[in-house]
Amino acid sequence: MKRIADAPDFPPAAHARWQARLSLGFERDRSTTRLVERTHSGPLRVQKPLYPEGNAVCHAIVVHPPGGVVGGDELVLGVRLGAQSSALLATPGAAKWYKANGHVSRQNVHLAAGEGATLEWLPQETIFFDAAHVRLEHQVELGKDASYIGCEILCFGRTASGESFNSGTVEQRTAIRRDGRLVWFEHGVLTAGITAMRSPLGLAGHTVCATLIAVGKQLPATVIAALREIDAPAGSFGVTQMKSVVVVRHLGGSSETARHVMLAAWRLLRPALTGREAVVPRIWNT
Repeated sequence: MKRIADAPDFPPAAHARWQARLSLGFERDRSTTRLVERTHSGPLRVQKPLYPEGNAVCHAIVVHPPGGVVGGDELVLGVRLGAQSSALLATPGAAKWYKANGHVSRQNVHLAAGEGATLEWLPQETIFFDAAHVRLEHQVELGKDASYIGCEILCFGRTASGESFNSGTVEQRTAIRRDGRLVWFEHGVLTAGITAMRSPLGLAGHTVCATLIAVGKQLPATVIAALREIDAPAGSFGVTQMKSVVVVRHLGGSSETARHVMLAAWRLLRPALTGREAVVPRIWNT
């Protein structure tokens, strides 16, 4: 798997703008969660269902074969979980958003989990190259007693390769509804060179921002206390609980550190929220 510190990574040659769509559906069949729907158009695929922790949880790896997104590309992912089903979605490597070339790149992720379902969204890190212009839309709809854990690691520029995020814009909007009620909404725009990149109210000069959001039953104070004891660089890590929502954040300069912190948080949150021990997707270790 490629890391930010690897040799320079160049965008593909000029091509017609991709409009890629993938729709997935999962249903519970007795004690097994099955992938019952997978339709696509354009370069967005899913690998075969995996069951590294038994039949109850289906692991699915979402693949974008071009390996990077250029200006004007649009990726749309829709995932639906039936009642009482459980699915974990991951990606095989870092997502790369290249120079805009005068066009805005877009990603729209819409996740829906039925009554009592458990949905986990654990993509690997996202790297924004210098001069990228990106709009990210993330919507989650949860039925009664459904649970959700979602994580993202955003890297601005490839600092290990000497590249900074000196120009470009990343716009991000996240909305989570549970039983029809909005429980989390966040909308932000980061433009290279403006105060928000350096302000304590923004990135505070950091180049990596990681967020984990968990929604489900309200967790006991002991779990929140354990989360706050995670080994993370001082001053760059925080945990907040707001009734049924827990938010874990990390700011830093290393995707590896961010990954370590977020996985540590997930290992604590998953059993507390779903009753299942954390089984790290195998693809994260390759």
